[in-house]
Amino acid sequence: MSPSAAPIIGRHLTPALVMLLMPIAAWAQAPTAPSPWPADIELRRGIPPPGAPVGPPRQAPRPPAPEASWGTSSTPAKPAPPPEIRREAAAASVTLTAHLTQDGEQIDQGLVWRVFTEPPKAEAEARPTQPGLVGTWRDPAPVVQLPPGAYVINVAYGRAHLTRKVTIAEPRPLEERFVLNAGGLRVTVALTGGEKPPDTSVSYDVYQGDTDQLGARTKIVAGLRPGVIVRLNAGLFHIVSTVGDANATVSADVTVEAGKLTDAVLTHHAARVTLKLVTRAGGEAQADTQWSVHSIQGDLVRETQGALPTHILAAGQYVASARHGGRLYQRQFTVTAGEPAQVEVVMK
Repeated sequence: MSPSAAPIIGRHLTPALVMLLMPIAAWAQAPTAPSPWPADIELRRGIPPPGAPVGPPRQAPRPPAPEASWGTSSTPAKPAPPPEIRREAAAASVTLTAHLTQDGEQIDQGLVWRVFTEPPKAEAEARPTQPGLVGTWRDPAPVVQLPPGAYVINVAYGRAHLTRKVTIAEPRPLEERFVLNAGGLRVTVALTGGEKPPDTSVSYDVYQGDTDQLGARTKIVAGLRPGVIVRLNAGLFHIVSTVGDANATVSADVTVEAGKLTDAVLTHHAARVTLKLVTRAGGEAQADTQWSVHSIQGDLVRETQGALPTHILAAGQYVASARHGGRLYQRQFTVTAGEPAQVEVVMK
């Protein structure tokens, strides 16, 4: 307390109070010392640090609460369980083998295997569908992995084939033995008299031996060349052979036996005929000639163009027509089986 303030206090206060207030006044006039407490402790005690603005202490902002959407719960969803692992059904190891006959050896080449799934019976009756192809194998004895179920297995050996239903009940090793009852057919073609035509001019077709209600036959294979072995299921077959590009055809029925090679020799009663248009007998052939050959009944056999066309014609009677220079020349002739001939048409 300053000396000037003491007389003022002493005028209004008693000496006892003056003595009591003097230390307080001295403390108020003393310079303020820095607070020994850290600022965070001062704030926790409710005492602001020197120079801090007066007011309630600031609070740290809280993170915003997640917005709740309509129809959803604020409770966090549980994590989805891991997807269930699908286990494939155990498969059976099925060994496929094929034989020509019941007692024959196993076929070791030329086989084609096809395995199809068979739809359930109820589904097949409600909506008929084609069986689904599982796979194709060209091994002589493939080992196929098949889960339990019903299957349709086809094996083909050339034109011989066999289809059978196989049911797999449990996943264990199995062997399925297919007996084709098949044989081979080899055809040789010749003309009457022993002449052998070029293989490129000969072909034959193989038909089923039985006919339908209209007398038609089902064609099995077409365009075969002589000497080629075709594999067929055992049974009766009908062969039609053609030599050349005209009417020299012959047919025959043959029987193929299981496990054997059947050789069929077809002889054509025909001959090679060369056509020639001349101004005189033995003369030079005329070029740019249009030819047509008809049977004696008037049926067209062959049309061609050239100076010396050659055809193989079946034995019989024919009419040759040659058109040259705007004029038509004709001659009737006869074909004798096995006797090649040259037919001259003289321009008159």
